[in-house]
Amino acid sequence: MFSNQSHVGRDYELSLRSNRSKHSSLFCRPERLYVHPHPLLLLIIDGCFIALWRTYPPTSNYGHLPALHKAPILDLQWSLFSPLLYTVSADHTLIYTDLTTGSRARKLRAHRGIINALDRTIAGGAGVELVATAADDGCVHVWEGGDEGSKEPVATFEVGCPVTSVCWSADGSTVYAGALDNEIHVCLLSFFLHLYLLTVFDEKVYDLRKQAEVYALTGHTDTPTSLSLSPNGNFLLSPSFSSNTLIHDVRPFAPSPSRVHRVLTGAPAGFENTLLRAAWSRDDGGGRVAVGGADRMVCVWEAESGKILYKVCF
Repeated sequence: MFSNQSHVGRDYELSLRSNRSKHSSLFCRPERLYVHPHPLLLLIIDGCFIALWRTYPPTSNYGHLPALHKAPILDLQWSLFSPLLYTVSADHTLIYTDLTTGSRARKLRAHRGIINALDRTIAGGAGVELVATAADDGCVHVWEGGDEGSKEPVATFEVGCPVTSVCWSADGSTVYAGALDNEIHVCLLSFFLHLYLLTVFDEKVYDLRKQAEVYALTGHTDTPTSLSLSPNGNFLLSPSFSSNTLIHDVRPFAPSPSRVHRVLTGAPAGFENTLLRAAWSRDDGGGRVAVGGADRMVCVWEAESGKILYKVCF
């Protein structure tokens, strides 16, 4: 099973239709499917509507979240340690939703432009969940996760052009941001966001002494559309509008100066300029990668050889 995002196959889509509840009439063509780390739940977006399904028979629709945002939802992530769902939208907001009650826990006016992507991590050494958001205003903001936190970002990176994708490193110390300048900017939080607890005042203070771009990953000839880190944290997968998908080596000491590990072809981007998603397989430790294409198919490669294994039509 591929992590985080994948598209629905036609047979499985028919299965969902046959088991849908009376509240899920919008599922004539679901837009995206996100799989929870625990394989009991999945979630489909249709504009501003989110529905929760069980992945195993009878594949029942046990919950729905209508009208979370005023504009289409562009990305979402499950919280890593709490029953929260993080969503971003074209209405410039970041919303935390409590999935146990279905109610909105927090709403943040996160950016001045359309928010294209978000990712979350557990900050190394601090044990705090952090959420990174990327938007058309050229900024990447880092927010404290959970239902209690500041309304102001704990860190901000100015990229200088619209940012289309964002991803955390495995240790939570680095943010990767794909932007309209065809580069993937690598921004370092050098101190791992050390958390100091002031027991007298019961406050959380973040030391943000260094927020700097370390280097940029090049190789794309057009805008990267999404970013996905391999399960071992060593490689970064990024499709682009050029219809080429690159695998970058993000280890501290890479053998190639360009850090381009593989170039994958076979998933056309099309002329619609849709932000296509990519994912790594989990059951084999990242031996396969998948990208959705404008040809209405999901292309699956063997990561090491770059060979196309199969395509899934939907």
